[in-house]
Amino acid sequence: MLRLWRRIKFVFNVRKSVPFMLRFFRSKEVSARKKWLSVLFLFGYILFPWDVIPDFLVLFGIFDDLTVFTYITQWMVKTAPPSLKEDFRIEER
Repeated sequence: MLRLWRRIKFVFNVRKSVPFMLRFFRSKEVSARKKWLSVLFLFGYILFPWDVIPDFLVLFGIFDDLTVFTYITQWMVKTAPPSLKEDFRIEER
């Protein structure tokens, strides 16, 4: 549970998460399959016209979108190579 909390905190720390995502996609250590899956999940959810919670319920709709984005980003962190995790000090205790 502590690992999950650290990852969520990392995702919302934009100063670290944006450079991490850039390095994730540029890294030769990350397989092309993982890169494509990440892109498909992110853009697939953005382009998918139906949400679990509609966006006209403003706070709940935004929370739904942030939750999915956080989940996908956590998956990227989890599948990142150890050297990339070390560069951004993501602990896997």
